Amino acid sequence: MPTANPILIPELRVMLAEGDTAGLREVAEELHPATVAEFSEGLDDAEIWRLLDAVPVERQSEIFPYYPMPRQVELFKAADRPHLGPLLESMASDNRDDLLRELDPGFVEEILPLVAKAERHDIRMLLSCPEGSAGSMMTTEYASLPAEITAGEAISRLRSQAPNSESIYYIYVLDPERRLLGFVSLRDLILARPTALVSELMQKDVIGVRVEEPREHVVEKLARFDFIAIPVIDDRGRLVGIITHDDVLDAVRQDATDDAQRIAAIAPLGEGYLEAALISMTWKRGIWLAILFATAAITAMVLARWKSPHAWLVAFIPLVIASGGNSGNQSATLVITALSTGDCRLSDWKRILRREFVVGLLLGMLLSVPGYLLGLAYAPSPLHALVIPATILSVVMVGSLVGSVLPLVFRSIGLDPALMSNPFVSAIVDVVGILLYMGMALAILGD
Repeated sequence: MPTANPILIPELRVMLAEGDTAGLREVAEELHPATVAEFSEGLDDAEIWRLLDAVPVERQSEIFPYYPMPRQVELFKAADRPHLGPLLESMASDNRDDLLRELDPGFVEEILPLVAKAERHDIRMLLSCPEGSAGSMMTTEYASLPAEITAGEAISRLRSQAPNSESIYYIYVLDPERRLLGFVSLRDLILARPTALVSELMQKDVIGVRVEEPREHVVEKLARFDFIAIPVIDDRGRLVGIITHDDVLDAVRQDATDDAQRIAAIAPLGEGYLEAALISMTWKRGIWLAILFATAAITAMVLARWKSPHAWLVAFIPLVIASGGNSGNQSATLVITALSTGDCRLSDWKRILRREFVVGLLLGMLLSVPGYLLGLAYAPSPLHALVIPATILSVVMVGSLVGSVLPLVFRSIGLDPALMSNPFVSAIVDVVGILLYMGMALAILGD
């Protein structure tokens, strides 16, 4: 994420105060667009627009997407309306779609008439795609060719298409109805005989995605086949856009961030940590803390009813609970990751449970040995000390099974296992762990 650069900001402000358009243009054109956004992040909205106005709109459209999304929204709201039409037309369609989805629908309808009719149709088509679908990630800026022309003619056509295409490494071969027939790489076109037909060079076995396919499927296919880009087709087989590897990388990074927050029992913030509103962050963290607090209260009530002369057992409660909770969270994380990457499916539930049963047994036995040795240091006798390893073995096995089952259950009923599993694993293992501990103590000690 771009951050304010305190060294260059005073120089930029001096240029702005002196009206040094040439100096501003040099900064905005010579540096990488991401660097320009980073250096100017500390300016106010009006100053940023004055900096952008020093360069052509094509350069503005390269710099603008590198500002954080909340800042892009602020800049759009603060801009004079004549700025917005040319900038929207010049932006890459996927970057433009991401921005417009963050704006109020009423504001979007207000600024769309500023855009040329052809671009307006493209914008409405992309905005109509469901959030999180392949269509919401795609760009409509791709290179295409008919099948019946030669390689020499194809290269001539690509020269005119290249400035308006996000990627020309893959060129898609279409029929007159824009149905996808195949694709040819730029490398194959360059190396082919000038008289060779595109239909002879193209690969007909095209791997693509449907407009409505979930984003996860797109990421999986692009990773599996190691593509630079993947075509997006509608229900009639017509090419409507492409998704490039950089867009998928952004999606993967966002998904990883969301999953990490879910695993920590935080509803995904959906924006940067420093940009998230305090009230929103408090709610997204607090709702799960409240659930965990309620389950901890149940644990406390169970303990309050435990009348036992063996006070030494109380000291081992955190150890027993932590052993089960940690093993359960490990299992949940592994199963969630496997489901997300396609390593396992719901139909594999029997194999998953068998594996976690065996692993839980092995882990429980491993932890029981130091648990028994620790129990001997505090228990009145070796028999009393057996309560600790017996409980650890039981609670680790239960934790592993619960941690593997809950993601499968939540996925089967349409809930997000990453958000739901770990908080519930902790809650269930806390209560079950205490009950097992009390049961083992009663069974072994007899009172």
